[in-house]
Amino acid sequence: MCGFIGIYGPEGVDVAPEIYEGLLAIQHRGQDAAGIITFTDTFHVVKGNGLVREVFGPNNVSVLRGNLGLGHVRYPTVGANKSEDAQPFHLPFPVGVAMAHNGNLTNFHEIKRAHFAHSNARLNSSCDLEGILFVFTRALSERLRPGAKIGAEDVFAAVRQVYKEVRGAYSVVAVIPDGGLVAFRDPFGIKPMCFGEKTTAEGTWYAAASESVVLDVAGYRTTIDIGAGEAVYVDRERRVLRRKLAEQPHRPCIFELVYFARPDSMLDGISVYKTRMRFGKAMAEQWIDEGAPKPDVVIPIPDSSRDAAMSMAGRLGVPYAEGLVKNRYIGRTFIMPSQQSRQSSVRRKLNPIPQEFDGKDVLLVDDSIVRGNTARRIVRMAREAGAKKVYFASCSPPLVSPCPYGIDMATKTEFVATDRDNSEIAAALEVDYLLYLKRDAMNRAAQEGNPTIDEFCNACFTGQYPTGDITRETLAEIEGERKDSQHVFSFGQKAL
Repeated sequence: MCGFIGIYGPEGVDVAPEIYEGLLAIQHRGQDAAGIITFTDTFHVVKGNGLVREVFGPNNVSVLRGNLGLGHVRYPTVGANKSEDAQPFHLPFPVGVAMAHNGNLTNFHEIKRAHFAHSNARLNSSCDLEGILFVFTRALSERLRPGAKIGAEDVFAAVRQVYKEVRGAYSVVAVIPDGGLVAFRDPFGIKPMCFGEKTTAEGTWYAAASESVVLDVAGYRTTIDIGAGEAVYVDRERRVLRRKLAEQPHRPCIFELVYFARPDSMLDGISVYKTRMRFGKAMAEQWIDEGAPKPDVVIPIPDSSRDAAMSMAGRLGVPYAEGLVKNRYIGRTFIMPSQQSRQSSVRRKLNPIPQEFDGKDVLLVDDSIVRGNTARRIVRMAREAGAKKVYFASCSPPLVSPCPYGIDMATKTEFVATDRDNSEIAAALEVDYLLYLKRDAMNRAAQEGNPTIDEFCNACFTGQYPTGDITRETLAEIEGERKDSQHVFSFGQKAL
């Protein structure tokens, strides 16, 4: 999971300030690194490890001139977690292209072997975006005669070649100084992407982003939810050209609605906020149907479960309370790159209000349960604050399978739900009652927002991967890369 924004502004404007604001709006999608690249007569780049406000400042933003640019926030799933893995990336030759993406290539090793191991080309990093960038740029350059201008058919042909060679889940935005702005989404549309425009006194602006909230904060009107296997190209004449280039079933990631996306975003026409409210209602109905004990209070584990918890409390007819206060200067524990950093941050991140727990039967609501370590620590925190009994409800079903598409979920052996039934998981979490939202109910709640989506990617709950090419060997390679990344991070932390 990463976040990006690409902007093509009117002539004579600098897009970097808007890109910066957009990155702040999607900081939740990645806290490891950030970067911006713009173009005038040359590429101008500022990127590095850290939060957006840490990477960019008055001393370096002034170099980011130009009306064509990209920004990115990184959450590491592949790579050594070094500064050179920060996006965007660019190539000045044979065709000038800069690119950023959200997702994960499941055949990055194959691409490296095919294109780099037996050629004079070399990688600049361990980030899999370089595979997409190389395939796209090579395909584009092979179509161009000396002195020829880049046309829409050239761009769409290059995207087709990416679809042919690159497997996995990815949404991509690119700028071509001699072409314009390009945005495309993988053939199954697993990762979200939207496109918008606005008109100001300077002229018309175009932007592509990971979530609609990025466009909202900058005053854009979302005009297109880029579909599965679809590319949008804004050419040098500022014409918006749209082309469907692959014919696979649309399988957007359900976990975006469960956890990742901001509640004020729209994904594929679906309100994240409304969907989470429907999750809460469905959980309440399931709670009643199961004859579960009635709690005295419903308390969310902030922030992504708040809407579901509020809805659940209303349907159950019990009070809702903000019993856990979040330190907003601590990052999202799920996307921290090592288990050690996740565990150490939980107590710094959340602090209970004892009056909301003391002497009460408390129902905690969270978006999901992955390894169970965070949940167990919060349950203990609730008991220390005086709770008589602690119940727990998850807005999603048990996670049982690793995600090869760009979410750093645990390996199969690390999931708390692996080889355990519900009572055994409850015992592991130290809760008095545990409810997981049923998978069918979760999917129905999401589909209600957009009935044209037949299915969502549920691979992390079922082990059935929509791309059809995930093997044990694929998962083992990705797991090895992630463990290497976490080892490097942990070593670096100890050295500080």
